[in-house]
Amino acid sequence: MTQIVILLALLSSPLTVFDGGDVQGTDANVFGHVVSAEDGEHIPFINVIIEGTRIGTITDASGHYMLTNLPVGKHTLVVKGMGYEPESVEFEISANQTIEIDIEISYTGVDMDEVIITASPTASGFRYQPDMAYMGEDLQRRAEVSFGEMLNGEPGVAMRSMGSAPARPVIRGMDGDRILVLENGERMGDISETSADHTISLDPMVASRLEIVRGPASLLYGSSALGGVINLMTTDIPDRWDRGSSGVVSLQGASMNSMGAGFGRYTYGNDSWAVSGRFAHRQTSDITTPDGVLSGSSMNSIDGSLGIGFDTGRSTGGISYSLSDMAYEIPENIHDPDEGVEIKIQRQALQGRVNFRNEGFFDRGQLRFNATHMFQQEIEYELEDGIRDEDIEIEYEKSALSSTYTIQHKPFEFFDRGALGFNLHGHRLDVGGPEAYTPGELRMNLGVFTFQEIPLSATVRLQAGLRFDIQHTGALANDAFPDITSSRNAFNYTGSIGFNHRPVEGLEIGGQFARSHRNPSVEELFADGAHLGLGVYEIGSPNLRDEIGQGADLFMRWTNGIIDFEVAGFVNYFRNYIIFEPTGEVDPVSGYPVFEYLGDEARLMGGEFSALLRPHANMEITLGADYVDGRRLNNGRFYLPFIPPLRLMADIEYDFGRAWVGGKVHSATSQQRVAPGEETTGGYTLLGLSAGYRLNSPARQVIVLRVDNLLDERYRDHLSRIEDRNVLMPGRNFTLAYRLFF
Repeated sequence: MTQIVILLALLSSPLTVFDGGDVQGTDANVFGHVVSAEDGEHIPFINVIIEGTRIGTITDASGHYMLTNLPVGKHTLVVKGMGYEPESVEFEISANQTIEIDIEISYTGVDMDEVIITASPTASGFRYQPDMAYMGEDLQRRAEVSFGEMLNGEPGVAMRSMGSAPARPVIRGMDGDRILVLENGERMGDISETSADHTISLDPMVASRLEIVRGPASLLYGSSALGGVINLMTTDIPDRWDRGSSGVVSLQGASMNSMGAGFGRYTYGNDSWAVSGRFAHRQTSDITTPDGVLSGSSMNSIDGSLGIGFDTGRSTGGISYSLSDMAYEIPENIHDPDEGVEIKIQRQALQGRVNFRNEGFFDRGQLRFNATHMFQQEIEYELEDGIRDEDIEIEYEKSALSSTYTIQHKPFEFFDRGALGFNLHGHRLDVGGPEAYTPGELRMNLGVFTFQEIPLSATVRLQAGLRFDIQHTGALANDAFPDITSSRNAFNYTGSIGFNHRPVEGLEIGGQFARSHRNPSVEELFADGAHLGLGVYEIGSPNLRDEIGQGADLFMRWTNGIIDFEVAGFVNYFRNYIIFEPTGEVDPVSGYPVFEYLGDEARLMGGEFSALLRPHANMEITLGADYVDGRRLNNGRFYLPFIPPLRLMADIEYDFGRAWVGGKVHSATSQQRVAPGEETTGGYTLLGLSAGYRLNSPARQVIVLRVDNLLDERYRDHLSRIEDRNVLMPGRNFTLAYRLFF
């Protein structure tokens, strides 16, 4: 313990390293405060260095700094910090002299392209686990039917698939209820996480920004953030606006499924308030594969919202109301186009947000909420003599509330700005219909958390956090489970310790050690019946315990203007890891294979690599790879099911300014590391091309043309859930996207 205290003391002491020369005994010192030019407030934990040397320190919690034993002569004192304009002051110092220099710096705001809000409630910009963000033109270039397809191929992100509409992201081999999908920082209130045939109830065109955190994020978001978080951010509540009118119009089309889509948003604002409305519509026919049309894979959706935002100077926020209506098909019997399954969803959401500033120790805060109601039907249909006969087999009705209140405190002692938060989320899910295979569920969760950052030096800082959750879960009776009364209460805690080290300019090293948890879902506990949409017979286990994960994430990022390089690795050990695996049996009534939910110890490990090379001012080459290894640690040490194979990616692009052209090669190796009863899949390589043109006058306009699977490759994705992955993935596809900002 003594050694640790000494090490922390050394790290936290001001960095005063000299380039060379004998300067001992000069006794030349400079001290002072760094203050804000706007309000005179002292600014803590900001870098203060002597230009041209390695002499430097950071200000303490009161904004004070001191540099001692300086070389005699003329110097330039430089102050730098994220969100502030760099400032410098020239001074001259003699031996045995101590001078005071106070420096004013101006706040410029934080570049949101650099800060992942989902990973930190204070948006400090320091990273402790791998993350990434996409917005603007990046989103347009990825135009797809679903978020799963849009993000598939990004480092560490794959997709599970039952056609385009229900495709959902998979992070590091974990999907479903282990990946939390948020809308503007709160739970969406749909049931997309429960099964592969359920979709995210938001059109991808609506998102103005996507943030991805790879690795456990239970500290901030509680259960279901075991493997990572995807935050779908919209501007339904205006947060930044210009005076008068502004907006965006987007159009998309694709050949593979005859897709057509349109989106528009209009915002009108003045100095203190703004109103915004949006509308989106998307329609597709069946998917075309190299072997022909995959019947029963079409979709149709409508999405809209109205919102109002305000800005009083000391507080900002607003409220919005949105609704979506979606219908999509699931291929039930790919050999009979006259039979199929259609899923219909209606969802309504009321969202609100308030950001405020106060005087005193707790000087900033945010309250946000998302109240939703959704209704979903799974319909089995059959065409006879041109007449469609429909039977509603399963119905879901869910009402949900997710709300978070966060307050930030000023820096004090050795702590930087930190946060204390309270989170409440709950839902009531009623399940009905003749093919209901689970009871309903009533769930309430109350959580409290704290997130703190501790600067140890100008280049090293720590992050520490702790969260406590109390959860009640109760089963709701229905016709299939008329006598069920089961309930359970759980107390969970989550903790994390992270570090961030920036030893030299351009190099960043970070890591996190975390304990995470996940509560079993109602399907995992009580399922007993044929699941029409998924095409399996599910058997749950009421004795399953909470999943507990303990693991580490490490990453290193290097950038020098020519090369951006990042490598990340992870290892996670889980107690009571819930596995959905085939038993090898077939249900005699439905004809579906039987799958069972089982608990076991498990380990997932792997990593990602990405590099951006700029050999020419107009050229970029992107390289990437990701790998996951998932195994059970007991009961034979078998591989886990539905683990993506090793993937390799390479992209090249030349940007002329007004236009760009590019190509890509994405490969996946064969997946032979499969669970008992799981089929293997072969490797494949996909080629693609893209081009775009920017029409910068009279408004900002962008046109993107993309060709995927250029050679019409016949391949199967290992995470596809359509008939045990025996169906080919989509063939050659041309996508055209247009966006106008005004």
